[in-house]
Amino acid sequence: MTAKIKLNAASGGGSISIQAPSSSSNNRVISLPDIADGTLLTSQSSLDSTKLSPAIAAGITMADQWRINTEFTFDSSGAVITSNWERVDTDGFGQLGTGMTESSGVFSFPSTGIYFIDFFGTGRRNSGNDRYGQIDLQTTTDNSNYSQAATFYVIAPSAYNRSTGSLRFIFDVTNVSTHKFRFFEYEAWGTLIFQGSTQASYNALTILRLGDT
Repeated sequence: MTAKIKLNAASGGGSISIQAPSSSSNNRVISLPDIADGTLLTSQSSLDSTKLSPAIAAGITMADQWRINTEFTFDSSGAVITSNWERVDTDGFGQLGTGMTESSGVFSFPSTGIYFIDFFGTGRRNSGNDRYGQIDLQTTTDNSNYSQAATFYVIAPSAYNRSTGSLRFIFDVTNVSTHKFRFFEYEAWGTLIFQGSTQASYNALTILRLGDT
């Protein structure tokens, strides 16, 4: 016979029941918080979200931001941006979680998950007309072969102009040893400068972990 405590509603015919575990070898205890009447769950009590069905996601558990701290001239032959990366460290910057690691321009993730990658940059032309540069986000899923995942352009239609471009990508990182990314820059026309600074973010790479893979 199933052991059950049943409480009938004061009116309306409804009820609530507390039933014992199906196995007689298990003893379970439900402890109610010693708080005000009518309150079941507050900051004084705890709840393991993984035991709920469906489970409640933990939310964003990592947020990190990097920038290139020195300006450079776009390469007409194309090149990976391998140097002068730094984690943002001014103006009250706040990092959440472990954060990314960077080596020679290659970014690695601290854990598996679904990540949002956002990058913007500013280009300028000191003289001349009709110049533009291209920035590619390149990803790899085998730690060897990179492919173009997203692109933006910075364009200077006339001398002393500045312009800003941006790209976004959602990356399913199932293995931190094989899933990585980097940036490739290329100049199509003339001499264009990609701006950088260690005091403020003329360019900024933002990475957010959205949830589990």
